[in-house]
Amino acid sequence: MPSALEVVTTVVVGVMVGVEFSVAFVINPILNALPEDSSQLGHAHGGRMLGAVMPVWYLTSLALVAVWAIAGRHDHGTGLVVTAGALLILSVVMSLLLLVPINNRNKTWTAENRPADWKQQLNRWLRWHYVRVAVIVAAFTLLAAALT
Repeated sequence: MPSALEVVTTVVVGVMVGVEFSVAFVINPILNALPEDSSQLGHAHGGRMLGAVMPVWYLTSLALVAVWAIAGRHDHGTGLVVTAGALLILSVVMSLLLLVPINNRNKTWTAENRPADWKQQLNRWLRWHYVRVAVIVAAFTLLAAALT
C-alpha cells in the first residue's frame, strides 16, 4: 500500500504535469489564435502569472521526489523514483537555461518595444516547452509505476 508521501508526491507532480500540458496544448493554441497584439500580450501575462508559481511547484515536486527516494531507498521502485527525480532535475535545468530567458524577455514586451523576431522567440519557447512536457510526463509515469 502506497504511503501518504508517495501519493502526495505523485499528485503534486501529476497536477504540475497537467498544468504544463494544458499550457502547451490548450492555452498556447488559444493565445496563438488571437490577433497579433493580443496574442503576444496574452503570452506575456501568462508568463508573469505562471512564472511566479511554477518555480515553486517544480522545486517542491523535486524535493518531494528526493524525500521519497531517500525514505524508500530499500523499496523495489526506488530506481524508478530516482530516475523520475533525475528527469525533474533535467526539466529544471532546461527551464533555467532555455525557457526562462525567453519568458523573461517576453514578460516585458509591449506593442512599442517588442523585437521584430518576437514570434520566432515565442515559437522557440514553445518547442522547448514541448520537450519539457515530455520530460515531466516521463517523470510522472515513472512515479506512477513506482507505486505498484
